Amino acid sequence: MKGPHDETADLLDTLLYTVKVIATSGPDDKQRIANAYQDARRLAATIGLDDEGSARPRIVACLERFSAYKDAGDVAAAGWMLTAIQERVAERDLPYWRKLRKIVDVAVRELPRPKKTAFH
Repeated sequence: MKGPHDETADLLDTLLYTVKVIATSGPDDKQRIANAYQDARRLAATIGLDDEGSARPRIVACLERFSAYKDAGDVAAAGWMLTAIQERVAERDLPYWRKLRKIVDVAVRELPRPKKTAFH
């Protein structure tokens, strides 16, 4: 079983990869990521926390969609992963969660404003 430091390290690695995808994407791909991120945020907002107050149901929903987009080779997967990470970090129970949150915030600021998507 992984400890909190292992999970933090894994989240950081995934977050840095996601930031790299965003940073190296062109305008059209960044827009796709921004739209997916907005869809993911809206979906997460409709899903309640579990009985222990964990965001796990939200995270799982985002990871399922991330996998579908990734399997299709769609850069929009990054928007779903960013939301999954954001939901996990927001639980505030990981070592260095504040530092992770700062990186998430930087990634979000790199995205353009979302355009109308399926959830709008």
